[in-house]
Amino acid sequence: MSLLKNISSSTADDQELIARYKQSGDLKTLGDLYQRYMELVFGACLKYLKDEEKAKDATMSIFEELIIKAKRYEIKNFKSWLYTLSKNYCLMQLRSPKYLSLKDLDIERMQLTEEVHLNGVFDKEDQLNQVQDCLETLVPEQKTTVSLFYLENKCYKEISEITGLDWNKIRSQIQNGRRNLKICMEAKFIIDRS
Repeated sequence: MSLLKNISSSTADDQELIARYKQSGDLKTLGDLYQRYMELVFGACLKYLKDEEKAKDATMSIFEELIIKAKRYEIKNFKSWLYTLSKNYCLMQLRSPKYLSLKDLDIERMQLTEEVHLNGVFDKEDQLNQVQDCLETLVPEQKTTVSLFYLENKCYKEISEITGLDWNKIRSQIQNGRRNLKICMEAKFIIDRS
């Protein structure tokens, strides 16, 4: 009989339970460990999602992710690792189509400053046309990632599956694309004002 099997879940420390789960794949062991930090996870989800029901759903979904990720990663401090996993899960949810929509694609969303002209309000249709024109000036990877992220509301994982790019490359392309869009939009504004 294995030494790990002799340790009860209630007295075992986090590292022992992780080791036991990795060895056996026993979901009860992982559930016992998760139960210790479920309030922490729920609190993190509530902080980011700002909705109790969504936070409850996220708490359950994070456990489902934990089933896979706990086996895959070397975890030194389970509590802080789980908090980071929870935070990242919530941030990805906030970027999902449920939370984003085309109306979010505006000057402020792209970190542009709104300049007042005539009646002080940009014509939204004209603004979207300018964004589309500026999208065409981006290099292909920037255009694709920016379009997928802002126009099609894809998360980084979905963009990675579509484009084959890794997370850091996607982030870089979106960041550079957004900066180039800002430059283009500002140039168009200056031209339109003159």
